[in-house]
Amino acid sequence: MFLGSHALRLDEKGRLALPVRFRELASGGVVLTKGQERCVYGLTHERVAEVQRARAAVMAADTSKARAVNRLGFGSMVELEPDKAGRITLPALLRDYAGLDRDVVVVGVDTRFEIWDAAAWDAYVAEQEAAYAESESEGMPTLS
Repeated sequence: MFLGSHALRLDEKGRLALPVRFRELASGGVVLTKGQERCVYGLTHERVAEVQRARAAVMAADTSKARAVNRLGFGSMVELEPDKAGRITLPALLRDYAGLDRDVVVVGVDTRFEIWDAAAWDAYVAEQEAAYAESESEGMPTLS
């Protein structure tokens, strides 16, 4: 499980040192892809296979929607192996998509991690904070 928020920096080559716990989870390699809200998703190979099976189970394979989801989702995926220092190099296409330049936040989201531009993450949290506080009153399971 990917947990926590980690303020980090990309180096001049676009490399990111993953948090130590994330390195352990991604030791078999990681798949990066375009995420929702203009972030980058990081997934294990196992999670990508689960997503593919789930999509196939709920979506007819030969519809325009299925083709678009698969093309844009799988087509933007990049397989990476962390180096000995636990760094991954973010491809320019994904850095541009998410507006990643220097300061980033890596957020653990259960079965994936997300890489956000730090300012975009702060704005997102500020926007969502009230809705999160209200989620308990809407019958959503909470940690309390």
